[in-house]
Amino acid sequence: MESQKIRKVVIAGGGTAGWIVATALSRLLGPLLDVTLVESDDIGTVGVGEATIPTHRTFHHLVGIDERDFMRATKATFKLGIAFENWGQVGDRYIHSFGQVGKPNWMGEFYNIWLLAKERGFGGSLEDYCLELKAAEANKFYTAKDAPINYAYHLDASLYAGFLRKHAEARGAKRVEGLIETVEQDPESGFIKALILKSGERVEGDLFIDCTGFRGLLIEQTLKTGYEDWSRWLPTDSALAVQTRSTESAIPYTRAIAHQAGWQWRIPLQHRVGNGLVFCSQYMSPDDAHDVLAQKVAGERLTEPRLIRYKTGRRRKVWNKNCIAIGLSSGFVEPLESTSIHLIQINATRLVQQFPFAGCSDAIANHFNAQSERELDKIRDFIVLHYKLTERDDSPFWRAMRDADIPDSLAQRIALFRENGLVYRGPDELFLTDSWLQVMLGQRLEPKGYHHMGRLMSDEQINMVLNGIRDNISKAVDRLPLHQDFVDQYCRVDEV
Repeated sequence: MESQKIRKVVIAGGGTAGWIVATALSRLLGPLLDVTLVESDDIGTVGVGEATIPTHRTFHHLVGIDERDFMRATKATFKLGIAFENWGQVGDRYIHSFGQVGKPNWMGEFYNIWLLAKERGFGGSLEDYCLELKAAEANKFYTAKDAPINYAYHLDASLYAGFLRKHAEARGAKRVEGLIETVEQDPESGFIKALILKSGERVEGDLFIDCTGFRGLLIEQTLKTGYEDWSRWLPTDSALAVQTRSTESAIPYTRAIAHQAGWQWRIPLQHRVGNGLVFCSQYMSPDDAHDVLAQKVAGERLTEPRLIRYKTGRRRKVWNKNCIAIGLSSGFVEPLESTSIHLIQINATRLVQQFPFAGCSDAIANHFNAQSERELDKIRDFIVLHYKLTERDDSPFWRAMRDADIPDSLAQRIALFRENGLVYRGPDELFLTDSWLQVMLGQRLEPKGYHHMGRLMSDEQINMVLNGIRDNISKAVDRLPLHQDFVDQYCRVDEV
């Protein structure tokens, strides 16, 4: 144990990011570390990351969180995907679900056989071959041990942070209340030595995790790491967030509804609905955004709309010296595909796997940074895809997005699908092949070609396979309870 140079971990900032990191470290490496989190009740959190993706369940499994306990504590509901409305053209609607489309084999993906069937006049809609998508459309849901359904959650982010805090503190993490006034660095190495609080308290550490949000108190204000601006590809820079009382049963998917200068989210929880309006300030003023949001939300307002300003992009390094930025301090990709909490959890998990017990070095920091960069680049491309594939011509914003330059990596993906019908998932990449497929087809990108493996079968054989898959999914969905009914019996929290 004398070789362990990194023992004291100090997390600057709480909220969802800080307490996810504290939970991961205390639960998975607890006896080896001294974990301290510094936060102030005087500093608010962004707290609008209320929709998640299925990796959230994996993280909870790793840290031993019971699903029902979590859902009751955060007043959560289930999520099978995202419904995109008015993205391709005004009036269009498709769902990017979390499910597998059909049954692939080693030679190629299922959709190649479906494309052949479509060309020959049968096969129906691709949506018919995905259980999660059909269940979402029917507002149905069910889960149990080993149930073959892939899902995520809608949750109350502020309640989630409090829930995780209890877990982390129960496993030894310590919380220090206070405002960070200065950051003390080693004069020779530049490494961070301690956080000096407004009270005068000095919190020393060996490794510091920056969870201070957009301001990046450690990673940027102290270490001057630099920021890579992605606004040329993703120019939305503002969001209004407001909570409203529920007016209808909760649906098992998020709604992302495009408007003339961005899009609106609707996230149904047990006790309320989370609403927001993402917009580009170059094309819409905050006052106009308030008016648009007021017209589009339903139900009594529980809060006043809160304006959030941001710049899409990332830190040039998320690990710099002995500081790791996790959460909004590391960068921001708009919440269109609900990736914010995932990025916190994956970097917290990556830190557990690659923890620098022997000390911080350029080698381990570079490795960590490279993995984080590759994943975030692909997430960025996936988000840009939604904007680039629009056919809308009704506003300056959508014309600009349709005609904008895109990253070369995304241009290559689009060309591959357009010309050859090829979709793939690369290393360190979050989104599955079926995710890319559903968005591309949902926004009217039709491939000129596809793999001809289906031609190895007769039309009768293809029809038998397609009908079998479709019928099994239809019967399964018919047996499922309504989402609201399942939530009520599984994890309902009644208001006091």
